[in-house]
Amino acid sequence: MIQSILFVCLGNICRSPTAEAVTRAKAAERGLDVTLDSAGTGDWHIGKPPYGPMQAAATEKGYDLSPLRARQVVPADFDAFDLIVVMDDDNAAEMAAVGPSGRVRRFTDYAPQCGTNHVPDPYFTRDFDGALALIEDCADGLLDALGPTLGPSQAS
Repeated sequence: MIQSILFVCLGNICRSPTAEAVTRAKAAERGLDVTLDSAGTGDWHIGKPPYGPMQAAATEKGYDLSPLRARQVVPADFDAFDLIVVMDDDNAAEMAAVGPSGRVRRFTDYAPQCGTNHVPDPYFTRDFDGALALIEDCADGLLDALGPTLGPSQAS
């Protein structure tokens, strides 16, 4: 049973915190109970909030990234999370260097209809709306795939 998911990108200020917030909102809409977090493979943004333009794009679509703070992946994450979802192959390779890769999946694996094998980094592409739209599709696919293994929310 999947009870916890960690989203991973490079700096934990664009893609992975957005994936965390979007998936949290979509899981709540479905009444699913899952623990979500995000982290980066790099350490240069530790403690910082998500990138301003990414927050703005998310806010426009109704997602609040403001409470999130960047952190770096640690080996203990492999024990703490049932599933680790990465944004691209570089993130997957970095995660393989940290711990076992058996529970690591690309986010885009859950949205094959999108025709891409990675979530482009909007910090570099400047396409925050495009990244957000892809993340929404991936989050829907992830929750569709895992729905039967996720517990119902205890909130009423």
